[in-house]
Amino acid sequence: MAFATVQRATCFLCPQALQDLGCRKLVLQVGRGKECPDSFSTATFTLEVFRFKSSLSEDVKNADLIISHAGAGSCLEVLEAGKPLLVVINDKLMDNHQLELARQLHKDGHLFYCTSRTLVEMLRSMDLSTLKPFLPGQPEKFAAFLDSVIGS
Repeated sequence: MAFATVQRATCFLCPQALQDLGCRKLVLQVGRGKECPDSFSTATFTLEVFRFKSSLSEDVKNADLIISHAGAGSCLEVLEAGKPLLVVINDKLMDNHQLELARQLHKDGHLFYCTSRTLVEMLRSMDLSTLKPFLPGQPEKFAAFLDSVIGS
């Protein structure tokens, strides 16, 4: 199962690419987005859509892959849960700290990153077995890295 919180990038592109990878279910959080696709099930694939939940911990726990934006809190939560992470960078942001964070965590071997335009290509080319575990319990190292990227 894949769990995605990047509505714009996943709604229309991911289901077929995920099916091609053998994924049978996508759980999609769309938040306040204008577009909200309908949930559906076929013999080979299920799309479950919701706007908000009080907690996403069960979705993260049950997922084999998480597709998310590159916010520091989201990255840290998923990586500390030991889940494979693909972050979709919002390339329209000025002073793009998401990109800087994603590049460093990718360089360290902890995640893959892409833009909404390269999402399908990345899903087809990434090898999740190459990811290195992110060791939890060292928030000071993560905070120091964030300070170096975005300043204090």
